[in-house]
Amino acid sequence: MSSQPGTTHRIVVGIDGSPSSLAALEWAASHAELTGATLEVLMTWEWPASYGWSIPIPTGYDPEHDSAKALDDILEPVRKEHPGITIESTVIEGHPAPLLVNASQGADLLVVGSRGHGEFAGMLLGSVSEHCVSNAHCPVLVLRDRS
Repeated sequence: MSSQPGTTHRIVVGIDGSPSSLAALEWAASHAELTGATLEVLMTWEWPASYGWSIPIPTGYDPEHDSAKALDDILEPVRKEHPGITIESTVIEGHPAPLLVNASQGADLLVVGSRGHGEFAGMLLGSVSEHCVSNAHCPVLVLRDRS
């Protein structure tokens, strides 16, 4: 990354709370600290899909609010560990793959975990990370959690 005056550097990271995405968040925060980039953290949510049967949704169920609360909880220790970086967070409705690709426009780097909550155990690369690698508007780092 070059340091031209007036240039804002951005690192986008997608998280879903899975170990792989949390490892990606920590790596991205450390890299943002080293490079002076702004860290943009994106978490998505979707309404449960139903196929023919109506899914009962509990009263008061608010996936956007729940996701925002989860994101705040996840970011709290990251903000403490990396107080020198600017962290912007967004919770948005939709499938993560196209939303992350869209967020990658103008970014220096997109960081994702290798597998999220929705992937089959044993897969080395999930569908979201594969979509990002194939379609992002910037370089993509796919981090594999080794725990």
